[in-house]
Amino acid sequence: MATHEVTFPVMDERAILELRAGDEVVVQGHIIGLRDRTQIRIFDQGVEPPMDLRGAFLLHTAPNVRKVGEGRYEKLCIGTTTSARMVRFTEPLGARYGVRAICGKGGFPDEAIEPMRRHGMVYFAIVGGAAALETTQIEEIEEVAWEELMPECLWKFRVRDFGPLTVGIDAHGTSLYHDVNEEAKKRLEGILARL
Repeated sequence: MATHEVTFPVMDERAILELRAGDEVVVQGHIIGLRDRTQIRIFDQGVEPPMDLRGAFLLHTAPNVRKVGEGRYEKLCIGTTTSARMVRFTEPLGARYGVRAICGKGGFPDEAIEPMRRHGMVYFAIVGGAAALETTQIEEIEEVAWEELMPECLWKFRVRDFGPLTVGIDAHGTSLYHDVNEEAKKRLEGILARL
């Protein structure tokens, strides 16, 4: 296990290929927040996103914010939401937009492994329930698009020392979630055999 500092957006795939499942990562730069309705608009309704997603780190979130002016918001609580239900968007995010990282709660199922390997992407695991800490690591909400989807808009956050995160799925096809599930199945078989 290694520790890395990565600044997003990442245009050089080598920075992502250095990351291995189990590694710890602290993120600098910018993160794009999005959720189900945002991705449904992009992929199911065919609307191009008004933010550049190339090399992006996407955070599955629908933050709690306070409006402070036209198109301006201050953070109240910015946590994560469960990722598994959004796995179908992994392939097009990598293929069409060159997204490099996705982060949320609960991990991604096995169908995310191959698209992430093929497109040089990683999935970052984050501790569920750590929204208070995450919020302090977001310095500013710099941009908001599609406000009519509130709170499932597109959000551009400037972050400093965001994390630490764990590489849950790497761009080489290794998934901690898959490995843990396989180990749990083996142990269950052993437990059942002893009953």
